[in-house]
Amino acid sequence: MTDDIKQYAVQKSDAEWKAQLSPAEFKVLRKAGTERPFVGEYTDTKTVGVYKCRACDAELFRSETKFDSHCGWPSFFAPLAEDRVEYIEDYDLGMKRTEVRCANCGSHLGHVFEGEGYGTPTDLRYCINSISMTLTPA
Repeated sequence: MTDDIKQYAVQKSDAEWKAQLSPAEFKVLRKAGTERPFVGEYTDTKTVGVYKCRACDAELFRSETKFDSHCGWPSFFAPLAEDRVEYIEDYDLGMKRTEVRCANCGSHLGHVFEGEGYGTPTDLRYCINSISMTLTPA
C-alpha cells in the first residue's frame, strides 16, 4: 500500500514496516488485507479504553463508541476525532466501499459503512480489523 502522493507524519519503507510488524499485521496494515471474521482479539471485547493504531500508536477509537454488530470484526460508530482517520474510495471487490486508514501513518484499518440500520448515534459502522489496533485499557 504505497501512497506516493500523501505524506504522513510517520513514514517508513516496506522493509522498515516488515521489521516492526508480524507478517499478518503487515498484510493487513500495509497491504490492505483483511483478517478472517470472528478471530480477532477485539471482536467481542468490552474492556474500557482507547484503541490505537498498531503500526504507529495513534489514538483512533474509544471503547464508548464500540458496539456489537455481530459482523465478525470490531465495530465503532465514530472515530476518536475525524482527523485521526482518512477515507479512501475502494472498488476492490467490484463495489464502492470506503476504506478507513490511519491519518498518522496511512495504515489500513478497515472500512466504514452507512445506513445499515444499527441503533447508533451516527448510523455508521466502522468495521475495523482487530489486528490493526492495540487496546490501552483505561
